[in-house]
Amino acid sequence: MIDLQERFSERKNFFNRLVLVYILFGILFGFVIYNTYSLQVSSFSDYEIAALKNKSREILVQPKRGIIYDRNGKILVNNEPSYNLIFKPSQVTNLDELINEINIFISLNEKDISLIKKDFKKAASLNRELTLKQNLSQEEISKFEVRRHKYENVFIAERFSRKNVYPDLFSHSIGYVGILEGDALEQKLSNQSIKPKETIFNYSSGFIEGKTGIESIYDDNLRGKFGKRIYEVDASGKLLNLLNEIPPVNGDDIKTSLDVESQKAAYEAIQSRRGAIVAVDLSSGAIVTYLSSPSFSANQMANGLSNEEFQALITNENKPFFDRAVQGRYSPASTIKPAIGLFGLENKIIDWDYTIDDPGFFILPEDNRIYRGWKKGGHGNINLNDAIIESSNTFFFSLAYQSDIDNLRDHLFKFGFGRNICADCFLPDKGLLPSPEWKMNTHNFGWFKGDTVNMGVGQGYLSATPIQLAYYAAMLANKGKVNKFSFVPDFYRSEKDIFNLENVDEVDWNKMHLSMIGVIDNPKGTAGRLRALKDYKIAAKSGTVELVSTDTKEDYKIIRETEGNRDHAIIIAFGPMPNPKYAVSVVIENGESGGSVAGPVAIAVMNALIEND
Repeated sequence: MIDLQERFSERKNFFNRLVLVYILFGILFGFVIYNTYSLQVSSFSDYEIAALKNKSREILVQPKRGIIYDRNGKILVNNEPSYNLIFKPSQVTNLDELINEINIFISLNEKDISLIKKDFKKAASLNRELTLKQNLSQEEISKFEVRRHKYENVFIAERFSRKNVYPDLFSHSIGYVGILEGDALEQKLSNQSIKPKETIFNYSSGFIEGKTGIESIYDDNLRGKFGKRIYEVDASGKLLNLLNEIPPVNGDDIKTSLDVESQKAAYEAIQSRRGAIVAVDLSSGAIVTYLSSPSFSANQMANGLSNEEFQALITNENKPFFDRAVQGRYSPASTIKPAIGLFGLENKIIDWDYTIDDPGFFILPEDNRIYRGWKKGGHGNINLNDAIIESSNTFFFSLAYQSDIDNLRDHLFKFGFGRNICADCFLPDKGLLPSPEWKMNTHNFGWFKGDTVNMGVGQGYLSATPIQLAYYAAMLANKGKVNKFSFVPDFYRSEKDIFNLENVDEVDWNKMHLSMIGVIDNPKGTAGRLRALKDYKIAAKSGTVELVSTDTKEDYKIIRETEGNRDHAIIIAFGPMPNPKYAVSVVIENGESGGSVAGPVAIAVMNALIEND
């Protein structure tokens, strides 16, 4: 017998399940409808944009680097037109035949040929160009032009190379450019918020950047901004029509403070000897002369050296790549004496009437160690003025002995020792301004009075770079007020480094200037040989950097037979006096005499600067 109540319950459950199925189908249908609408209507513009992107290709266009000038508007570095031999792979049916024909009258590099063959198929499929040879000579251009009618798909295109007008004169100051490629290029472009893309290069070498000197320090300014060309492409990426073009913005031109004429004078005067010359404009701190010798050709570095040529340069015993002007460390020697004298005046240790008897040596009271002067028998009874003019070591040994090392260090620090005094020099060294803490940490040995005594004559651990010595000379000339040095002072309008010597007044500064003038003009001056080389007054202090300590001149004559053992020649100078415009420092390695060897170089530079004002 059928249970009606049970049948009714089953029908009710079936109906409920059916309703649930209808609801689920309704939801599913609604979801499908929504997504269809979204795809066809709502997201149409997004997909349209994506489709357009797939139909176009953005190619970067390299800008030209800015031109670099000297202070008088003379071009130092320019972009020199060069010419590349280029062909269109998509229109070449037989690559080997083309290469062999061209190679008959224009010699092609085997390495370049292998790269061309490697990239040929891809370049052909994408309608790209390939370079057969870079930097064609005029002879090669002529040879191609007379045969041009035979090669419809080969042509000569203008490119540029970076050219230093005076490649040997400014190799360290201006520096050189180099090629950037691969991962390094990708990183460089990414850092500039530029996505690495295909690039049309205006330079034969490709993407170039500053590697050293001003080219490196001001690379962002000189480089410019990339332009764009947007091409229509087919499904395979082949370039079709040019759709849009945004021209590149060339780099900024830079007017430096460097002076061509004084640089020539410096280069000729030093005669390829190892050393450095730095001269500055006292009114601004602008570097007008900057030479490290020996130098090298910046153009060779920028446009490519063979491996043999490069190895010859880096293994050269004279180290032409080494920038002695900002990286060479030298003892200041006797050039430090004006600063030591001013320290004595400031701290009331001495005055201008203070005298000592100079027997030619100083005995350290603590252990009776003897510190000898350069003049046998000494200078007799001598004051600060005469000690500067005659360069008495004993006077400054004695003065340094009475000085507190920490106070003396602070004093020399203000003069530029132990710190970076240049706003835009490439990899400057700070030299060494030693302290008791430094000596203990470095040598595991304590400071003693003899170290301070040695510092009084610019020997011992104290060292400075030629540019620091020029800064020191500028501080003396300007009586304690100097702008931080720069090659491009318009970019660095910094406040003056104010050197306040509370107890050194205008009278003391003027007397120190007169003493330094006496170094040349006084009959007892250590640089008297320079008097005949100029017709104006110059304040100076020469020095001789002792490399090997000897007890007698006879011993020195023996060791000097080896050039590397000879003393360095050094001088600082400023003038014309009494209103100086320029300060200069010169260091000549193993030159022996500061006054007679480094001095004429300083005068030659000063003459060139004054004559061309």
